[in-house]
Amino acid sequence: MYNIFSTLVNNKRPDAYALIRGNDRYSNMFGLVNFYSVRGNVGIVAEAEVSGLPYDSSYSPRFVGMHIHENGDCSDNFENTGVHYNPTGADHPYHLGDLPPLLNSNGYAYGAFFDGFLRIDELIGKSIIIHNNRDDFSSQPSGDSGVKIGCGVIQRSI
Repeated sequence: MYNIFSTLVNNKRPDAYALIRGNDRYSNMFGLVNFYSVRGNVGIVAEAEVSGLPYDSSYSPRFVGMHIHENGDCSDNFENTGVHYNPTGADHPYHLGDLPPLLNSNGYAYGAFFDGFLRIDELIGKSIIIHNNRDDFSSQPSGDSGVKIGCGVIQRSI
């Protein structure tokens, strides 16, 4: 899997994506999360880029939580997204929907990662949520990452 990120991101069209939009308070937030299946169906690579994140110059850069939630419904300020995607019933931070945090630097974040447990087919129709705080990776049930400030429904690329 040499250069898996650059090879997929530069040479392959995403298999799925989510357009991120902010809640009513952060209406200027927008972003895109692309999902790529890895050859041999051994996992996915996700690439996220978000701008318009809230920041305070005295605390920037800082991490914000990013999770896959079970429902693909971003209405009502994202109250209908449900809990972290967790088909195995694991404790936090071992939900399949527990993703690496994004580093918010002056309102902008970019990140890419490999996940060997997720597959594209199971992501379609779920939501991806950006939270206003970092995930502490220990508090139950979901890491105390704060308010849902951004949401996008994961869709298959055509």
